[in-house]
Amino acid sequence: MTVPAHVPVLIAGGGPVGLTLSALLSAQGIANLVIEADESYCTGSRAICMSRRSQEILAWVGADKPLIDKGLSWVGGRSYWRHTEVLHFQMPSEPTQRFAPMVNIQQFHVEAFAHRAAQSAGSSQVQWSSRVSTVKPGSDGVEVEVNMPEGVQTVHADWLVACDGGRSTVREQLGLQLEGTQYDGKYVIVDVVQKTRRAVERLAWFDPPSNPGSTILMHRQPDDVWRIDYQIRDDEDPLEAVKPENVLPRVQSHLAMIGETEPWEPLWISIYNAKCLTLPSYRHGPVMFAGDAAHLVPIFGVRGLNSGLDDAGNLAWKLARVVRGQSPHTLLDSYSTERVHATRENIAYGAKSTEFMAPPNFAYRLMREATLRLAQGDAQVRSLINPRQSTPITYVGSPLNADATGGWSNDLAASGAPAPEAQLQDGQGAFHLSSRFGRGFLVLAFGPGGRCLPTVPEAEMLAIDPAMDVHGQAWQRYGLSGPEDKALVLVRPDGYVMGRWHSHDPAPVLQTLHTTGVLA
Repeated sequence: MTVPAHVPVLIAGGGPVGLTLSALLSAQGIANLVIEADESYCTGSRAICMSRRSQEILAWVGADKPLIDKGLSWVGGRSYWRHTEVLHFQMPSEPTQRFAPMVNIQQFHVEAFAHRAAQSAGSSQVQWSSRVSTVKPGSDGVEVEVNMPEGVQTVHADWLVACDGGRSTVREQLGLQLEGTQYDGKYVIVDVVQKTRRAVERLAWFDPPSNPGSTILMHRQPDDVWRIDYQIRDDEDPLEAVKPENVLPRVQSHLAMIGETEPWEPLWISIYNAKCLTLPSYRHGPVMFAGDAAHLVPIFGVRGLNSGLDDAGNLAWKLARVVRGQSPHTLLDSYSTERVHATRENIAYGAKSTEFMAPPNFAYRLMREATLRLAQGDAQVRSLINPRQSTPITYVGSPLNADATGGWSNDLAASGAPAPEAQLQDGQGAFHLSSRFGRGFLVLAFGPGGRCLPTVPEAEMLAIDPAMDVHGQAWQRYGLSGPEDKALVLVRPDGYVMGRWHSHDPAPVLQTLHTTGVLA
């Protein structure tokens, strides 16, 4: 297979972030080329927990249904200290939600679903078994040398997005370094096949009798696969720790302790240590960074892949507008501003979880043991054990946020916040508000007369009257106090609120689109 000499967008890395970005761009008609070193999708489970937000992003390209059909949804989990349960947590969920809080599924399935979505849109090409080797940014784009089985080929791209992981070649070529903290504690990761009737939930053991002194995490996955992560001692050799003769007895000991007696066999073994690292900026001229190439966050709280898909969701609509000439290049600066802010929030949460799951020193270990002891009889202490699962980050201080206006009943839909979900009803039946996100700008017109409003350029209008809001969710979550209230809410293509106003006057909506630099 040959690759084009010129492409609007070249994506380095065909993992889940790169392939999802490819699908999102393809859905908007933006031609893109993905360069991936492996010959196909990844092996092993790798990232397995897909958040509600990630499911929503995949839904923009039609990849949500296969994911939900294949995956195992869950809403909570349990933590044990030795033999005793010390926490049973539940994530926010309700029957009217469109997606479950979390779905467990192996990463290679996500890659396949995103790739198929990109292929169906017809604007994407993936070059497997190939590697970006040289990157030369210029005033009119980027010159990229690609090592292919057939030889070296040069590709000129208007824009390059580095999704090539924690050992990013693109990052190295630009002389950039991640900043932050790397923890010493290491976890062995094991996939095993074993039939079970246990509920799908996140399970954690601290100092279990099966593996004294260790911490163990377990998740069920599709096809009767257990994902097991266990901490090794600081003095253990990582190369020895992943050898089957050392891994399998520890797995067997734990499965026996929890009563899982069905026959089992290993599928995949790897090792991991927590990192809290980020680039200070995700845009460097015509080169952008996303996923692990931009940041590395701990697995605890499942923020790694989910934050990477949020990068793709944030970048795709902005890059598409710039490629089409609808927005100036400066719009891409907001990608870096918003996603660096989100990463720093994720790192703050992830660091707290890491210090509990893998204490970096004796003082932290002492505090953790005291917390676990107290949690047996004190419900207030149990919240300290909660792993704080991934949630969308509010883009505080984003240059795309309209100035706040007062008089709202809550801040759930403030500028920069993820637009709240709501189940609505119209003449066609029930639908979720989030099903209207991901296409383009959306103006929500609340209150009487919303159907008669003039159109806003490049935006879809959705009139919402109280009769449509059968559960009262939209009115309450968007901060309106009564059925006669009138309001306009501007929602970005990635499902974030740009602004809201107490009137049906479209002038401030248009002004916001112009003053934030969205409209060229």
